[in-house]
Amino acid sequence: MDMQVEQAILNILLLEDVPADAELIENALREAGLSFTAKRVDTCEAFIRALEEFKPDIVLADYNLPTFDGCSALKIVRQQFPTIPVLMVTGAMGDEKAIDLLKLGARDYILKDHLMRLGPAVQHAISEEQGIRARKAAEKALHDSEARYRRIAEGLTDYQYTVLIENGRAVETTQSPACMVVTGYKAEEFAANPHLWIEMVAPEDRDLVNEQVRKILLGTEVPPMEHRIIRKDGALRWVRDTTILFKNASGKLLSYDGVIKDITKQKQSEARIQKLTRLYATLSQTNQVIVRTTNRQDLFCQICEKAVTHGKFIMAWVGLADKATRMVRPVCHYGAEQDYLANIAISTDDIPEGRGPTGTSIRENRVCYVNNFISDERIRPWQETALKRGFYSSVALPLRLKGKVIGALTMYSAELDFFDAEQLGLMEEMSDDISFALDGFEREAQRQQAKEERVIALGKLQKALEDSIQVAASIGEMRDPYTAGHQQRVSQLAAAIAIEMGLSDAQAEGIRFGSLIHDIGKIGVPAELLSKPSRLSPLEMQLIQTHSKAGYEIIKNIEFPWPVAQMILQHHERLDGSGYPAGLKDSDILLEARIIAVADTVEAMSSHRPYRPGLGIDAALAEITAASGVRYDPQAVEACIRLIRDKGFAFKPG
Repeated sequence: MDMQVEQAILNILLLEDVPADAELIENALREAGLSFTAKRVDTCEAFIRALEEFKPDIVLADYNLPTFDGCSALKIVRQQFPTIPVLMVTGAMGDEKAIDLLKLGARDYILKDHLMRLGPAVQHAISEEQGIRARKAAEKALHDSEARYRRIAEGLTDYQYTVLIENGRAVETTQSPACMVVTGYKAEEFAANPHLWIEMVAPEDRDLVNEQVRKILLGTEVPPMEHRIIRKDGALRWVRDTTILFKNASGKLLSYDGVIKDITKQKQSEARIQKLTRLYATLSQTNQVIVRTTNRQDLFCQICEKAVTHGKFIMAWVGLADKATRMVRPVCHYGAEQDYLANIAISTDDIPEGRGPTGTSIRENRVCYVNNFISDERIRPWQETALKRGFYSSVALPLRLKGKVIGALTMYSAELDFFDAEQLGLMEEMSDDISFALDGFEREAQRQQAKEERVIALGKLQKALEDSIQVAASIGEMRDPYTAGHQQRVSQLAAAIAIEMGLSDAQAEGIRFGSLIHDIGKIGVPAELLSKPSRLSPLEMQLIQTHSKAGYEIIKNIEFPWPVAQMILQHHERLDGSGYPAGLKDSDILLEARIIAVADTVEAMSSHRPYRPGLGIDAALAEITAASGVRYDPQAVEACIRLIRDKGFAFKPG
């Protein structure tokens, strides 16, 4: 059955030298119920010009004209405009000539004494052409789609899998090609060994993973889980496993999809931030102690306390070198000492009892650390005693008076490989600050200079912390080029809004740091979703919306001076409860998060995205104005508008 011609006005080009015949043709078309605009030509030049300018939907050509013929017209159309159907409308024509025209590409031929056939023939030719175009478009779309999904599958770096469930048990699992990228194992190896997925989990994490799977099989929604795996090549890697459950109308679990992402670099970055933050806190507290104390013993005792309470070291102690005995004499300690100092002997000479961090630091006047108390031979004299108390690594900082080393501050960690070269500069700053304070007790006039030095040191430490946060922020942006710089710009605007609202400098600084990494959780979202140039599906949107909770999980254990983790968790919450992940309302949402929400919206709307061009700052301000007091904090909205409209705020590049 022919496809029905769409009810539209057709452009019909008539190649006809007899006006009366052209009128008969048009009448026949009207009687057939066709709506059209007709243009008659009778020369080659006029015919070619009409093809280009009139843009006909169909050509009706007489075969015999005085200076031009339908056969030549047909060849021109086939060569230059092959999608335009051509019907021959002519007088008497032999069967042989008609067959030749059909071979050349004519869709049909109609004799002028049988014009009642013309209308149906035109309808058939137009609908046939529409069908051809639709089929070609579908074939192209299918080809493009297959190519796109083939490119996506070949370029995946996140290990995706699907598990089918029957009667509460997993019956079939399919793996994506990226399982090889993440685990080192091929999909066929998983198919051959159904237990391989749990065997590759690090033994310490298997109970955690099994419990997670048990909950999933019961139909319980579970948050993303982080655990370690041992790759086929033996490498230990951190991964995050995110699952989405699919149930029928009665709530029965049918299947679940998962994405396993290698987050080892993220974990390393997180550990780096934690270490620097702990050391930053210790140094900050040390400088405060230096300002308050007036004698050496009080200084030593308080520094040991701050190292444990703020630096999270297990134990810290200060020992002074005894010139007569060449031994190190403990003068104070804090933390889980458990008579450790009473049961060891540390020398300042180059002998086995003097080659640990404390003796080496005093003898060589440098920061010295040992990262493995299990295997490092330098710890042999105290190894058993130290390991019983959970000491796995330590660092010693030389303490100087008037340029000469008088002792050392030694701190212990419960982690192997805790210390690295990156921390040495900060520890040397701490050693210098303490030594300077020792001299300062004897020179009160130099205390002001000491304060200035400490301010500079704190500035360096703050920059180190900020740089580490920038590293964490850049990990997500490397995967999403369209939002590169987004967090930096949101940080600029959010901090400015906080100041405009009259918040304290400390609170504004916290908002600036929180904004810098508010989207850090997007490192757990598949990269292809972040740069998808079209509207996201509901399932894809669910994955995107996990980023605020994922970011909170990354940051929650880092001890910032501000509620950074809560800022990250709540920056998509809205006053009317329409936000996520918890649907918080009004004052239940942290003020800092409300400010970041306004800055985030303005920057996102005014910037380009894969699925749309930037809407501009006017549209962004109109959006927050319309939703002020409904979704967005009204004071933050007013401050933002004042900054941009009245005070000329603009995002800084870089």
